[in-house]
Amino acid sequence: MSGVRVLVGTRKGAFILTADGKREKWDVSGPHFGGWELYHLKGSPADPNRIYASQSSSWFGQIIQRSSDGGKTWETVGNKFAYEGAVGNHLWYDGTQRPFEFARVWHLEPSLSDPDTVYAGIQDAALYRTTDGGQTWRELPALRTHPSAGAWQPGAAGMCLHTIVLDPQTPGRIFIAISAAGVFRSDDDGKSWRPINRGLRSEQIPDPTAEVGHCVHRIAMHPSRPNVLFMQKHWDVMRSDDAGESWKDVGEGLPTDFGFPIDVHAHEPNTIYVVPIKSDSEHYVPEGKLRVYRSRTGGHEWEPLTKGLPQSHCYVNVLRDAMAVDRLDPCGVYFGTSGGQVYGSANAGDSWSAIVRDLPPVVSVEAQTLP
Repeated sequence: MSGVRVLVGTRKGAFILTADGKREKWDVSGPHFGGWELYHLKGSPADPNRIYASQSSSWFGQIIQRSSDGGKTWETVGNKFAYEGAVGNHLWYDGTQRPFEFARVWHLEPSLSDPDTVYAGIQDAALYRTTDGGQTWRELPALRTHPSAGAWQPGAAGMCLHTIVLDPQTPGRIFIAISAAGVFRSDDDGKSWRPINRGLRSEQIPDPTAEVGHCVHRIAMHPSRPNVLFMQKHWDVMRSDDAGESWKDVGEGLPTDFGFPIDVHAHEPNTIYVVPIKSDSEHYVPEGKLRVYRSRTGGHEWEPLTKGLPQSHCYVNVLRDAMAVDRLDPCGVYFGTSGGQVYGSANAGDSWSAIVRDLPPVVSVEAQTLP
């Protein structure tokens, strides 16, 4: 029977949750790298035993860990991410220009076909790639040296390249999202980039045609429809039907359209999930009720999913990388909270249970479907 491995990154280590296809009983291992921030763990689609992890510390800097046995053992691979080429500047909160600086790896995105090729999203916003399993990393400098880069500015958590989406049907097409710059697309494997933010509206940007400056929290796609993108923005849930050339608002019907994660059902490309939170200053769920919202119509109608989730006195947040789906049937959905709970649903969100509680605050959740 096939199974699933859920990879959980927290503020104080990584945890690996494993179950068979029924997803009723879970084995929990960890903490791996206890005491370290694990910003992101991601398994390779090309090798179910290969996992990469972003391990960071204010004392010891950034380290990439790699496992070739499903997380049982780990080895330190590349830890050198020096910027290449011209340093360049970006806009700061006070309107001054600051140089780009390396802080951490926010997101790891393994190649769809090669377990040794991985893309890394960096704070301050830059994109790196390894082709030797993490031993060496090279920047794709065309992004950071884009003519608009001087107008990029940090969001509340810093200026992070937090989302990387690889198009499974168009070789060389990559989508990335930067907070707070917006979404960019490359059609030549990162050699060149262009902003794709037409239709986005942001209160702090008076120019409705502004090329960059939008605080995008997350984008997602279904592999069968790579031209259809879904976005959770800093206020607004958006959809594009033309590979990001234009966007439209699909957040009507949600209690608030502010949130961080967004994901797509594994087998139903028109079914999407979000977790609304109260506001950009109050990062917890509205009314103290933890509700995942599901749309089966690509954002035209929404329904709250609450069975098994706390519906009173709950004040947690769910971060941008802290939701994932597996590829089993029925589709499993998972998310982690700032309160250290990881919830799972084995029936596409109809009901939920806590797989584990009382972890450190969860910053990322990824699901690996096992053969």
